[in-house]
Amino acid sequence: MSRCSPAPRTGAERYLAIRRPVEVGCWLVTCLLSGVGNTLTVWMDVQRLGLGYAAWEVASWEGGSAIALLALVPAVVWFTGRWPVHLDTWWRRLPLYALASVVWSMLHVGLMIAMRTLVYAWHGETYVFGDAFLYEYLKDARTFLGIVVVLHVYRLLVRRLQGEASLLAAPDDDSAPVEPVERPSRFLVRKLGREFLVAADDIEWVKAAGNYANLHVRGKVYPLRSTLAELESRLDPARFVRVHRSHLVNLGQLASIEPLDSGDARLHLQDGTVVPCSRRYRDAVRSATAA
Repeated sequence: MSRCSPAPRTGAERYLAIRRPVEVGCWLVTCLLSGVGNTLTVWMDVQRLGLGYAAWEVASWEGGSAIALLALVPAVVWFTGRWPVHLDTWWRRLPLYALASVVWSMLHVGLMIAMRTLVYAWHGETYVFGDAFLYEYLKDARTFLGIVVVLHVYRLLVRRLQGEASLLAAPDDDSAPVEPVERPSRFLVRKLGREFLVAADDIEWVKAAGNYANLHVRGKVYPLRSTLAELESRLDPARFVRVHRSHLVNLGQLASIEPLDSGDARLHLQDGTVVPCSRRYRDAVRSATAA
């Protein structure tokens, strides 16, 4: 008997499988090129104007700035994921993002000054920053805005690649709804211009991600624009249980429960995935599996 070979993965699936190292690599290369490029251009200006700064000073200015920016990238990634901007609610986020730009600039300048001070001390000199924070903030605000825009556009493209789920709604006419809105058994997924249905029972586990709940289905992830609490209230409580403040699990996919000394637990799913279970929900999970 011949064995069916698995369907070849698409280019999108191959990229999604390596997206994390690619993302980290892009940030590293971007900050490296920024540091080197800015150092060279500032050094050319110093030489042209005869300002008398040493090459190591220029390198400490621009290199320190690039390293500080790279160190703060994870914070911006987390922040924009936790409080994303949407076309219908962007104006509500403006004050929060304006405040975040100030905090980000203060952290960037603080790290930058610390590194420059160390480099100057290494050379037996004293670094003086002066009162240039407003100047630095105007530059940092543009950089912060650029990073925010890049992250949002990139996440939008990723959602298009991996597919974005939505609840099936009632049709416009007076006929019966396509799917019960209160307890949906299927989700509509739009992926690269195509639409297909995902059965709720096929969802293995769900993880909260800001304003989205990521549905994990057979090795694929489909973001649904919903809070975890909203989704939990609409799924079958006999099958889907909260196991963590940011996780739901399909009990039909649960293979074993591993207790931990801390009182928490690890849930091992049938596909080998390990999901955290906090002590707050551990007894409820055990009761549900025993029912």
